[in-house]
Amino acid sequence: MKRRSFITKSALTTTALTCSSSLWSSSCIGANNSINIGIIGTGDRGQGLFKVIQQLEGLNVVACCDSLPFRLQEGLAIAETPITGHADYRRLLDNTDIDAVLIATPFNTHAEIAIDALDAAKHVFCEKTLVKGYDAIQKLIDKEKGSKGIFQTGHQYHSSRLYSHVVNLINNGKIGKIAAFECQWNRNGNWRRPVPDEKWERQINWRMYREYSGGLLAELCSHQIDFVNWVLGEMPEQVMGIGGIDYWKDGRETYDNIHLVYSYPNGVKAKFTCLTSNAMGDYRIKVMGDKGSIILSYAKAWFYPEGDYEKKVGEVDGVSGATTNWTEGKGVPIAMEHTEPSKQALMDFRDSIVNSKPPISDAVTGAKTALCVQMGLDAMYGNKIVAKNTNLVKQIS
Repeated sequence: MKRRSFITKSALTTTALTCSSSLWSSSCIGANNSINIGIIGTGDRGQGLFKVIQQLEGLNVVACCDSLPFRLQEGLAIAETPITGHADYRRLLDNTDIDAVLIATPFNTHAEIAIDALDAAKHVFCEKTLVKGYDAIQKLIDKEKGSKGIFQTGHQYHSSRLYSHVVNLINNGKIGKIAAFECQWNRNGNWRRPVPDEKWERQINWRMYREYSGGLLAELCSHQIDFVNWVLGEMPEQVMGIGGIDYWKDGRETYDNIHLVYSYPNGVKAKFTCLTSNAMGDYRIKVMGDKGSIILSYAKAWFYPEGDYEKKVGEVDGVSGATTNWTEGKGVPIAMEHTEPSKQALMDFRDSIVNSKPPISDAVTGAKTALCVQMGLDAMYGNKIVAKNTNLVKQIS
């Protein structure tokens, strides 16, 4: 579909939104046939999303920003059309032709940049984990609640149509009463980025330092915590965990292995493991119920009936009339056509702006996951059981 046809087909339902956008952003989307977006942070993740955006109709990158000069140049080099580059994100926010921003900067900077973007009347797509620390969570939520724009958190699996289908199956009783979740994201590598000059070590490898990062829990396991919260529609009541710097003795401050258990209402426990010295199993989410289990990978899912509960499984993939024979010990594939999650998330962001419809991965779901991450960090670093902050949960909700 051509960009012009995309906007034309949407025009009848979005005229009121786009023509009144001067109240929110000074540019009118319908006037230039696209949503103008600025990318703040052109490191690995920012560049990857930049490339995806350029594949999508209805989105137009007009500016990018990074405080590291070589990262900024890398971002500018990706652009298929001339764009403006900035070393200071505030100069990007000053551009009234920009409708929306994508924030892909270090974890500890998300809150300040997102709040400034909302003050500048921009729609916001903020990468996970949403914000670092309890105060930042509260400040951002307070600001977002007073905003009229679209705010999406970049937990891309929340946009996956496969994951949505699995959540529906579970909520409709496919695996019965949920007993537990077992989640892992294992890798074998030091998780470092190359540094051209030592003066940039902490800026490039910010994930290794507690001042900037939540480590493996924030950067990897947060996706799976977001999924568990989504399935259960609940926040955990408490968390315990342990980790350590036990393999990569290279000056890092964040742990190179983590193991946590979150306790949810009704007795459901969710375990999360992340290693950097063994990649066995890679990424996996296992949801276990009294009638069966579902295992999810990045892009596939399988159903495992429990015992003799069901020797013949019908409609496991949501397709009417589909029947699959089950052999004990083998999972039945759950078939569902879906787009790569990061691409789908950006498509959803675009569509939310065009249709003035809140995204499913919004500031509230993002803040709840961020709260879970902070609880886990406090548990590991403080060697204690951490209970949820009930007052903060109420403020978020």
